[in-house]
Amino acid sequence: MKDKLEALITGLEAAKTHSDLQGIIVKLRDLYDVDHVIYHSVNRAGEQYAALTYDPSWVERYIEQDYARIDPVVQGCYQRFHPVDWKRLDWSSPRARNFMGEAADAGVGNQGLSVPIRGPNGQFALFTACSRATDSVWESYSRSNVGDLILVAHFINQKALELDNGTDVQKSASLSPREVDTLRLLAMGYSRAQAADCLCISEHTLRVYIESARFKLAAQNTTHAVAKAIAHGLIVI
Repeated sequence: MKDKLEALITGLEAAKTHSDLQGIIVKLRDLYDVDHVIYHSVNRAGEQYAALTYDPSWVERYIEQDYARIDPVVQGCYQRFHPVDWKRLDWSSPRARNFMGEAADAGVGNQGLSVPIRGPNGQFALFTACSRATDSVWESYSRSNVGDLILVAHFINQKALELDNGTDVQKSASLSPREVDTLRLLAMGYSRAQAADCLCISEHTLRVYIESARFKLAAQNTTHAVAKAIAHGLIVI
């Protein structure tokens, strides 16, 4: 899986067109064995872009009915910064339940994990993987893959920004050599204890480097910091 993900990220970095990005989305769906993968972004001018694997008729219906107004995933993620499991959203209203039923008929999975992304100048995006798995299977799946999905979400968003004429690409932060070393080891799968040992520093000092890097990168958490550092070319794995 790791080799396939690295190959996919390499392909993503080389993407030159929106068509290339759409192809990456399809490969992600197959790589992570889910029913659908969706990336949807609204830029600072209110213009929308999406790369997804839904049936085109469902996309047309969704836009025609302006379902974003009542979609609990969109509404819930807009108020959050961390990954959102669909089961933890409020689906209790009649409109939400009707929407859920129509979505299910269109092949949208009953399980999903969505990553909210807030880019520069007011850009907002969502990256989602969804499935028709059982609750127990999905709980195990999301727990095992959430780190990868967050990482991929920010890679996809950065590439989409680059393709949007480069107008919203975020400027790279300047990290110290120790901050770079710390994030690179974490990106390679080292635990904090292992990374600290490798750098011959205490875990407390390691946490200082992590928090400093997070602040410079305006990252929501450590995984987000690693994703941003890789996307900006600050670390190489």
